[in-house]
Amino acid sequence: MRCVILLLALFSTTARADDAKPLDPADYPPGVQEALRYANEECDSQGGGAVSFAPDTVRKVDLTGDGRDDYIVDFRDTKCGERTTTYCGTGGCVLNILVALPDGSVRPVFDGYVRSYEILAPPMKRGAARVVRFDLHGSYCGGFGAQACSKEKAITASPFAFRQP
Repeated sequence: MRCVILLLALFSTTARADDAKPLDPADYPPGVQEALRYANEECDSQGGGAVSFAPDTVRKVDLTGDGRDDYIVDFRDTKCGERTTTYCGTGGCVLNILVALPDGSVRPVFDGYVRSYEILAPPMKRGAARVVRFDLHGSYCGGFGAQACSKEKAITASPFAFRQP
């Protein structure tokens, strides 16, 4: 019986690994492809190498509440050759947020470094924008690098940036 359970567990793990197909920029709108091209340009500027994206580099989720998929492009697990730190630093990793517009195009609304992010619970009001909590470098809250700094932002079609005081 233990062997059967072990084989089933092994099979399900293998099946999940096979389901995670490599990221293909062609699967996304031109605006998202442009954000992904940044990785290649940055890698080339630092001596080159093959860029490899994690399967979850691009996340589709309705952030604006309009029923269309918006996109979060998170470079935290992107590699330039064998280097894993090309797109990250003490302030976190490069993160882009692009929102879908009625004409089918996407608009970049955020491009910056974040340590992590969390999409908060959906709003009670249908059609309302989702709020994202960003964990940032401490200097964005008047402190220094290691200090905790969180900011929340409702995502709309208007561009935004975090500023240091």
